[in-house]
Amino acid sequence: MARMPWTSTRRTSAAIAALSPFLLTVFAAAPAQAHGAPTDPVSRVFGCSPDGDSSGTAACRAAVAANGSPFTAWDNLRVPNVNGRDRQTIPDGKLCSGGLPAYKGLDLARSDWPSTRLSPGATLTMKYVSTIPHTGTFRMYLTEPGYDPSKPLKWSDLPERPFAEVKDPALTDGAYRIRMTLPKDRTGRQVLYTIWQNSSTPDTYYSCSDVVFPAAAAEDSGAGTGAAASPAPSRTAKKEPVRSPAPTTAAAVVSPTPSVARSAGGAVPDSTPVAADADPGSGPSAPMMAGGAAAVLVLTGGAALALRLRRR
Repeated sequence: MARMPWTSTRRTSAAIAALSPFLLTVFAAAPAQAHGAPTDPVSRVFGCSPDGDSSGTAACRAAVAANGSPFTAWDNLRVPNVNGRDRQTIPDGKLCSGGLPAYKGLDLARSDWPSTRLSPGATLTMKYVSTIPHTGTFRMYLTEPGYDPSKPLKWSDLPERPFAEVKDPALTDGAYRIRMTLPKDRTGRQVLYTIWQNSSTPDTYYSCSDVVFPAAAAEDSGAGTGAAASPAPSRTAKKEPVRSPAPTTAAAVVSPTPSVARSAGGAVPDSTPVAADADPGSGPSAPMMAGGAAAVLVLTGGAALALRLRRR
């Protein structure tokens, strides 16, 4: 076998040495398996990434500043070897970052994160973008009623069990599409917390999607009692202009005062002196006018009777 000349071997070694940094860069930039994150409802990490639509918002700017770098690797928020011990592994206040320093800006307690409007009790199809299909289980949690977005997210803000769980969904057009039915008793701003535990890799992915439930929709679904009470003032306000001026004035003067007295001491005073004291310049009251008319009739009748007796 012919041996390669020493000069050729030297040139080959030099060429490999020159290409090594480039090859390392290529391999480092190549996506690892099972990367992913929710894009609908938009997750914090994707919305604030250069690929998202919310990177210019105040919350995203603050997150990047706290992070020290942009969320370019928005699909790489994963923690290895958790094996279902999420609450024991991820510390309170660091749920959105998975406890990873490279994503610590996602844990800021703010009420202006990019959010998605949802309806209580509705069917939601989550779009979870991923690069390579892998087996695993998705578990979805929704923060409890009364969740305070001005405080860091803790495990106690989430129920013990997920409201939806899906195993090995199909990857279609680069995304998992996961259907779920939302709880009916949520209102206001909440966090949809998604855990994707891979079974074909040792990794578990974590993500926070900020969502908002309109209060009106919650009342319509029977979650509150304010729906029946709120229309009453508007109906009263519409009827008041139709009333005649005198009753409207009396109602406006008399009604508020007994209400205040009732709430303060429980007894309702006589409304007649209240009305007289409240509006002294509005003319004589109805009882005074009726009494005057009666007096005139009595005097007139007495004069007529005296005149008849005198003629006799």
